[in-house]
Amino acid sequence: MDALSETLRVVRLVGAIFINARFTAPWCYQSPRADTVAPVLEPGAERVVIFHLITEGECYVEMANEPPVRLVAGDAIVFPQGDAHRMTSQPGLPPATGGRLDRVLARRPRQLDYGGGGPATRLVCGYLACDARLAGMLLTGLPSLVRVNVRGSNAGAWLEASVRYALAEARSPRPGGAGVLSKLAEVLFIEVLRLYMNEQSEGRTGWLAGVGDRVVGAALKAMHKDPAHAWTLDELARTASSSRSVLAERFQQLVGSSPMQYLTQWRMLLAANLLSRSNAPLASIAEDVGYQTDTAFSRAFRREYGAPPAAWRRSQSMRVQA
Repeated sequence: MDALSETLRVVRLVGAIFINARFTAPWCYQSPRADTVAPVLEPGAERVVIFHLITEGECYVEMANEPPVRLVAGDAIVFPQGDAHRMTSQPGLPPATGGRLDRVLARRPRQLDYGGGGPATRLVCGYLACDARLAGMLLTGLPSLVRVNVRGSNAGAWLEASVRYALAEARSPRPGGAGVLSKLAEVLFIEVLRLYMNEQSEGRTGWLAGVGDRVVGAALKAMHKDPAHAWTLDELARTASSSRSVLAERFQQLVGSSPMQYLTQWRMLLAANLLSRSNAPLASIAEDVGYQTDTAFSRAFRREYGAPPAAWRRSQSMRVQA
């Protein structure tokens, strides 16, 4: 299993589609920074990533200090850094004014239908909530706007048809519609990342670029497959069919840390995931992530999260109950 699949398998993600819109030109709406809407979209989430899927027609996305980007049906866009942006039928239009976001989203997905009566554009808006450290790992090195066209992938037709079906089901009296939409939001987000990895050009850096690199990707795959193993730089280099120096240099260049630093960060993210989602004893969690003693595990965890594992677990439990 590759590093991206392994990461998504073990770390909890929460997704949702919260707006299903039909706009007729001229139209424009403003989307604020993700961190300002996170408390409404997913209370308690450390990080929220917004995305849109254009299912019919065309439009533009505008961001501060960036030229407008034209979007067509099948385009999916993600804002890795959570930037504020405008979706509009043409550049330069003033955004519509509306009610408070918590009232707008009192029922999800909210059906929006407005505009000037011209050519129609349909789009869905969704988000993915996750641990801030996971987001930092997955999204580091990405531009402020990631755009791919899902109709160019094998899964594209299925995804769009499934989203349309799930949106219809969400309005029916049958139970489970919201759950289906949640899973589809996650699948759509993952497909965007996969397509972006395949399309990314030379010179890009970041975790996704590392996963796609022959040498760094092999080392990442090994560490994610068996994080408890007592990896050394020599062994990782052999696994990646590389020299120590080439692996260390390329890993630093793409991922932004040394392989050993990354291994510790990944182990601690796994540990935090286990601490927050299970009642497993600390000794068991320590062993699962590659530490032979509670003391060594506690010291490493405290360096990463600022608190010992037991205290951090209690704080997470209290936050969920609040």
